[in-house]
Amino acid sequence: MVTVGDTAPDFAAPAVGGAPEGDAERTATELALFRLVEAHDAVALCLAPATFVPPCTAALAAVRDAGWHDRDGLAVVALTGDSLYAAFAYADRFGLPFPVVADFHGGVAESYDLLADSWEGHSGILRRATVVIDGDWTVRFAEATDDPLDRADPAPVRRAAETLREIGIDVDRPRVNYDGPW
Repeated sequence: MVTVGDTAPDFAAPAVGGAPEGDAERTATELALFRLVEAHDAVALCLAPATFVPPCTAALAAVRDAGWHDRDGLAVVALTGDSLYAAFAYADRFGLPFPVVADFHGGVAESYDLLADSWEGHSGILRRATVVIDGDWTVRFAEATDDPLDRADPAPVRRAAETLREIGIDVDRPRVNYDGPW
């Protein structure tokens, strides 16, 4: 797993764009990390093995509800091991206002050394993790759970808020409700 102090690997991957404006529909796009790092003080990557995994969804909904996507200087990106089609359904179902990357073959997760050997009968699947990268490409926070179904307390996204504050981004600590409608 990447560790604090490492240089974050760059990537470009297919993604569902953030929340559509007005009556516009979500669109497929290519998300390039370098563009986000250049334009922001920090980027928070939230990884999940698949869409619709309840504890992972609870964490992403908590980030959404905490308004991280509206903070100046911060970009939020969700990554899942599912297809772009599943990412569209997931982003729409939970009103995710930030991009959802389809890391279907695990290439991005592999570059961050965040692939699980196996989970639920699948091999080479993304681990549940949160990574914070600063504007100098330095990994400032990296935490993963051993089992995506764990109800980690505190959740990695909640602990990442402390690091974002150290970088100078005023964010609320997400309140992860594992018992929500997931």
